[in-house]
Amino acid sequence: MEQKLKVEYVPIDSIKPYKRNAKLHPDEQVEQICNSIKETGFNDPIGVWKNEVCEGHGRLLAAKKLGMKEVPIIRLDELTDEQRRAYALAHNKLTMNSGFDIELLDMELAEIETIDMQLLGFDEKEEAQPGTSERKEVEINDDYCITIECETEEELQETFEKLQSEGYKCKISTL
Repeated sequence: MEQKLKVEYVPIDSIKPYKRNAKLHPDEQVEQICNSIKETGFNDPIGVWKNEVCEGHGRLLAAKKLGMKEVPIIRLDELTDEQRRAYALAHNKLTMNSGFDIELLDMELAEIETIDMQLLGFDEKEEAQPGTSERKEVEINDDYCITIECETEEELQETFEKLQSEGYKCKISTL
């Protein structure tokens, strides 16, 4: 499928969120997206299919919270309904299928001096501190697991995604 994307700016109220969007956007994440937009701009257009958000629900929530009157979009109207559904799910899932190269992440974070990366979703433990970027190699020959009890399904999803994004192999089970 060959296409050329065209970014348009549309009134924020002219697009509607997809009611069956499966991706969770907790308040903390929306706030991080707001902080990213304030710090670096709105650099990732929202994917829209027939004036309904296909991907970019978190960005739409952040834009509304920031009081934006218009947002950048790309139109995905050439997709079939089935393709749109598959793309929306894949768009969110594929970013969860890998973590970070910790050594390179540490180097990048160490060189960011004037931007508070905690406001953009990075924890202090992820940030490299001078003299502490070396990591000890630990050889583990057995499989280990940890059980984390969550109060809600949303908390479960957030915890799962966070651990997975940090490179942990995760499985969800119920007690």
